[in-house]
Amino acid sequence: MGQPEHHRIGRIGWLRAGVLGANDGIVSTASLVLGIAASGAGHAHLVLTGVASLVAGAMAMAAGEYVSVHSQSDTERADLTRERQELLNFPAEEQGELAAIYVGRGLSAALAQQVAAQLMRHDALGTHARDELGISPAGKARPLQAALASATSFAVGAALPLATTALAPPASTIAWVGGASLVSLATLGAVAAHVGGSRLLVGAGRVAVWGALAMAVTAGVGALFEAIG
Repeated sequence: MGQPEHHRIGRIGWLRAGVLGANDGIVSTASLVLGIAASGAGHAHLVLTGVASLVAGAMAMAAGEYVSVHSQSDTERADLTRERQELLNFPAEEQGELAAIYVGRGLSAALAQQVAAQLMRHDALGTHARDELGISPAGKARPLQAALASATSFAVGAALPLATTALAPPASTIAWVGGASLVSLATLGAVAAHVGGSRLLVGAGRVAVWGALAMAVTAGVGALFEAIG
């Protein structure tokens, strides 16, 4: 018996959601804090800004993800209902559709018909859901789970610049928040690259560069308001 194969493709869903949420938390909160700091606001206002960013951002992520994934779930449910009806009314045609899919994947027409017939006897709806509609139990939409995961990952990311803001010396808040956030973003990018099987430096650099750009633009806007205020 050969060794079991472990592929990284199964990590894509949760990796993307976790990295996206944490990255948004760091960038959004750090950018807001830097923008407000550059406008000349006091330390207490900066901490309040960070708290507001964490709470509002986490709730927005949860709401957006819930609505998005729930829409996907509704679509999947409607497709399965329609497919179930077609299997009842047109079983031969549905088997032909399934066989055509397998022919397209490289099976001979005769073998494709045999495979389609056997799979439909075993689980007709599940087979069509997987091979015709692309719906699998592993990838099934779960709105509440997605909303909780997005909110949690955002809050964890936002907590990093918020903690730095609260603990940094008031006179050097911008330097501390900017530096700590860039380190956090680079680390996040490197971890995501490692888990996904990519190069660490590329992953770290990509996340850090875009985060730095967002923070620089927001800080520039804050400085502009201070200059014209």
